[in-house]
Amino acid sequence: MLQRRPDPGARGARGRRSQAAERDSAAAQEGDAQGVYQLATLLMELDAEDEASRLLAADALYRLGRLDDAHKALLVALSRRPQAAPVLVRLALLQLRRGFFYDADQLVKKVVQSGDTACLQPTLNVFRHEDRQLLRGHCHARALAILRARPDGAEGEAHTREAIAYLSLAIFAAGGQAGESLLTRARCYGLLGRSRTAMFDLDSVLRAEPGNVRALCGRALLHLALDRQKEAVDDILSALKHDPQTAIPEICSLKPQAQALITQGLSLRCRALLSQLPDTGAPLSDGAIQGLLAAGEALIQIDGGQPSWHILLADVLTAAGSYEEAGARLQEALRPTPPSEAARARRGLLSLKKGDVPAAARDLQCLAETDAGDLGFLLRLLEASQREGVTQTAAQEAGTLLSSGQPWQALGYCSLAVLASGGRAGHLRLRATCLAELQEFGRALGDLDRVLQEDAGDCDLRTRVEDLCSRGRLLLSLGDEAGATGALAQALRLAPTTAQSSLWEQPGRARAARIFLCQGQRCLQEQRYTEAWTAAESGLLVDPEHGGLKRLKARIRREATSGCRLH
Repeated sequence: MLQRRPDPGARGARGRRSQAAERDSAAAQEGDAQGVYQLATLLMELDAEDEASRLLAADALYRLGRLDDAHKALLVALSRRPQAAPVLVRLALLQLRRGFFYDADQLVKKVVQSGDTACLQPTLNVFRHEDRQLLRGHCHARALAILRARPDGAEGEAHTREAIAYLSLAIFAAGGQAGESLLTRARCYGLLGRSRTAMFDLDSVLRAEPGNVRALCGRALLHLALDRQKEAVDDILSALKHDPQTAIPEICSLKPQAQALITQGLSLRCRALLSQLPDTGAPLSDGAIQGLLAAGEALIQIDGGQPSWHILLADVLTAAGSYEEAGARLQEALRPTPPSEAARARRGLLSLKKGDVPAAARDLQCLAETDAGDLGFLLRLLEASQREGVTQTAAQEAGTLLSSGQPWQALGYCSLAVLASGGRAGHLRLRATCLAELQEFGRALGDLDRVLQEDAGDCDLRTRVEDLCSRGRLLLSLGDEAGATGALAQALRLAPTTAQSSLWEQPGRARAARIFLCQGQRCLQEQRYTEAWTAAESGLLVDPEHGGLKRLKARIRREATSGCRLH
């Protein structure tokens, strides 16, 4: 009955009450308190040793405003149980209310020393809100004083535990809605290595205040301690969105190792979000931009000497369509001499946005061979017409450089044309030619295989035959004569005259015939008669008068078993 009604004059979520309603509520509570006091007095007359009845009487007297009488009743109870936390906390509250702060402090200290704070919530519910706030403020201030004087080592741990006890009492006194005390207690638990317990306090704060930046940053640090980097970055991003001016000093206050984990995690998260951009040049949503901008600005404020942070922020601004601002931000990353390839590529992207396609291709190609993934991201920031312009310009420049005998200079442009076009067959062929001149035969073969696989039915017969001949020549360069003869034989089957002309030019009529002869002889020795026959016939298509191939064909016919069909 003493706990069930709100304090007179209190106004909460249910709105304001009229003065008449408040007077009625106050009168009802006074009546309840009078009834409880009479009942408790009767119970004490029946059993003078009944401590619960004596405390009930003291609570009723408090509710009736008879503070001196309540104090006397509690002193009697204390004389019988000097260390009883329910008695001590009631006395402390009364002394605070009466202005006897030293006595109150001594009583609170005894409550803390008893360690019995979990049972106090029902007791505190009897007291008025303003009196509980006095206790909350006193306990919180005392905890802060203890933490300020906290020494190092084992003694420091004891001080931290004492502070936790005061903070717990403050939280009870506030009815659980004590954000500052919960934050401070979470920090204390963190100092003791009790990360999961600290997490409960921070979660309590965030349930009441989802945008509490200190709680979000504190929880991020705990997530790091628990090896949950994704969750840590989630909380830091939320904090930066709500209040970057508070969040950034919190991040800067971390130890260097934790700060590095946070900044790297933020950078990676931003990169991951940017990589999800559609391949259409469509802008990001306002919510995504807000988070990315907040993260990018924060990274620069935390460590402005990192060029990669300036590049990241320039990318975010470019994705948001703020090209002028992106260019201004990029200047910091372009200051080193020479600038990094990543910074140059961004400069090229912004040049393209201004319509300077040759300058854009010149800067973008420098990234094509070193970080194709990063270049692919930049190309997704372009519209289809812009990508097409880059593709054509890069292909033209690559062709010019190859014609002038500069394959090394041409390679970046070739790769830019391949990436910007989405891997068109013509540009893959161009790069394969460049790579072959650079004697990077394996990479050249990979490009040509992509052409043969993806362009199977879309090119004319002459082009496909030339692709197969080129593939055979690359395999020869790699020492794979079996694979080479297979590709060349396929070309000869499709268009003998065209393939013959290509092979006479390279590797030459005599060498091509000799390759087929050697392969046919190997297959014959291994009694692979069909393959040997194919090699001999293909070689004769290259050189119809080759004596060795004619003899090989005759020998195959003689040695073939009766079950082997040669033609």
